[in-house]
Parts: sequence; C-alpha cells; structure tokens
Amino acid sequence: MRILVTGGCGFIGSAVVRHIIYNTKHQVLNIDALMYSASLESVVEVSHSKRYQFQIVNILNKPLLENVFEQFRPEAIMHLAAESHVDRSIDSPEIFIQTNIVGTYTLLSVAFQYWKNLSKDEKDKFRFHHISTDEVFGALHPGDKPFNEQTPYDPRSPYSASKAGSDHLVRSWYHTYGLPTFVTNTTNNYGYWHFPEKLIPLTIINALEEKTIPVYGKGENVRDWLFVEDHAEALVKAVEQGKPGDTYAIGARQPRTNLQVVQTICSTLDELKPRKKGKYGHLIEFVTDRPGHDFRYEIDPTYAEKNFQWQAKHNFEKGVYKTVQWYLEHRDWWQKIRKMTYDGKRLGLN
Repeated sequence: MRILVTGGCGFIGSAVVRHIIYNTKHQVLNIDALMYSASLESVVEVSHSKRYQFQIVNILNKPLLENVFEQFRPEAIMHLAAESHVDRSIDSPEIFIQTNIVGTYTLLSVAFQYWKNLSKDEKDKFRFHHISTDEVFGALHPGDKPFNEQTPYDPRSPYSASKAGSDHLVRSWYHTYGLPTFVTNTTNNYGYWHFPEKLIPLTIINALEEKTIPVYGKGENVRDWLFVEDHAEALVKAVEQGKPGDTYAIGARQPRTNLQVVQTICSTLDELKPRKKGKYGHLIEFVTDRPGHDFRYEIDPTYAEKNFQWQAKHNFEKGVYKTVQWYLEHRDWWQKIRKMTYDGKRLGLN
C-alpha cells in the first residue's frame, strides 16, 4: 500500500514509520508540521529508503493537503498528527482545538473529495485510520472494568475533549458520507524518541541530572503502559486489516501507578548507572495534583488482539529497561531539546 502518515515525526508516528519501512513492503509519505515535539532525527534511520518520503505539511493547510493527495495518491491514511500533552492543554487549549478538531476535519474533507473520485475497487480498498487515546473515556475508579470499544465517552481535559471531538468527526464521515474510516484508542505509550516533557523520559532525565523527580499527589493515579514499538506493530496491522466503521482498543495489560512507574525507572537507573551517593529514589518529590487529574486509565485489548492476531511483546519492566538504556545512549538528542524548550513548569507529570 501507499500509506500517508500524518505526524510521522512525532513519538508514536515515527515508530509507525520505522515499523512500516523495516517490516513491510508498503510505501510511506510522512507529513509533519515539525512543531515543538516532532523530531526529524527519529526517522533518519529510514530516510534512505526508496519507499519513504517526507514533506513539511500542517494538516490545517487544505491546499497543501490537496496537493499531497494528488501527488502521492494514498491507498490508506494513518492519522497521528495531534497535540497530545494534557498539561499544555490546560494552559493553552486553543492549539488543541485547532490541530485536533479543525485539523482532523480538514484532513477528512480532503480525503473524502479524493476518495469520491477513485474507482470502485480503489474505494473498497481505501482506509482512513484515526489513532486516538483512551483518555476520551474519562476516568476509571477502583474496581471498574477496563475501557473497551463500547465504553461511553467522558473526556475530562481540553486535550481529551479535543481528541473525543476528532473521533466523533471521523466516525461521522463514515456514517454520513461512507468514507471507510475506523478508530483505534490506545493507552499511555513509552519508549524511544519520547519528548522529554512526558512522565517517563522526564523522570529518566531529571534523575540523570540530579534534579528532583516530581510526582503528582501521592502518585496513586494508574495508567496502562504500552511500549511504543508494540503499539506501532498493532497500528500497522490495523491499517492492513481494520474494518470500516469499527473501533479497536489497543493496550498492553500493564497497569502501574505513577509512583510505581517512577520507582521502576529509579531502580533500573540504580542498576545501569548508579549514583555516586544514594539511590535515585531519594530524588522523588510529591507535588500538588493537577486540575481534573483522571484517577485511572486501563484498556481491555481483547477485541484488537483477536482481530489482528497481536499482543504486546514487552512487559513493563523489560520495556523500561530498554527505554532507560536508550536515553543513556542518546544524551545529545534530549540535552539539545532541554536547552531549547524546557522551562521547568508543569511538564511531564502525566
């Protein structure tokens, strides 16, 4: 297939691009606006491939998108371009509305006009795969069953509300216009090339820099953690096999409290790069909880596992070990980002 990937220089998008080039015969056009959290370095290793192309395109720019469709003629779209940081959405919600809702509308509009002019066989094969989050479902309480494809929407932050809006738009283009769309919702990802403001990379980097490691509240909030390379594999299987109008919840069955996450990272660093004095866990500092902090996210991935013959390969401890190793080996990358963008305010506590 010729696959158009939006946001392919982002954390999850770049993992998808790498997986496609390394593990399939598909062609990829990666379009990305190269905003603050994007990194061209994350796709350098596949940039030599004859099956890979890249263009700087903002999904809000309709004429540029129309040109992309006309020139590349995609057979599938994997839509990952999004603003995704909850804390930033609390401080500056407008860009989340613009990118996640208006941008998705613009992409749907261009995709639909393109799809209408395809032959019947081409229409039947075409797929619009929208990648979303479990945060659209709101919060789980102790004892609640994990989210699944039938869970009602109940977003609690500007970020999750904007993603919920984009999910609804994608589904409406299927029901109203017949565009063959489907949605995948996933839980927290972690792994290589993760922007340094998010919980796991921020914890690793703060520890290495001998700075305090902030944890919201008492660290009791629970997330289900999925290694990004496992997620990329699932997403590619989804675009190959997903059914129009369907929804797939993708998770790893690896729930951990935020405090457990931080403690796992600290103990891994104690093994891989011991401090000169004391343990990394001594750097943990509990800070005031953020507004509207959802207590628990967890996904039941049974439906996706069955349909795609897929399961996450990495348990959390193994994934964290590989992630910590990667950040130890890529200091130049994250140190450069820290100098350019890190302001020490409301970043990465998840």
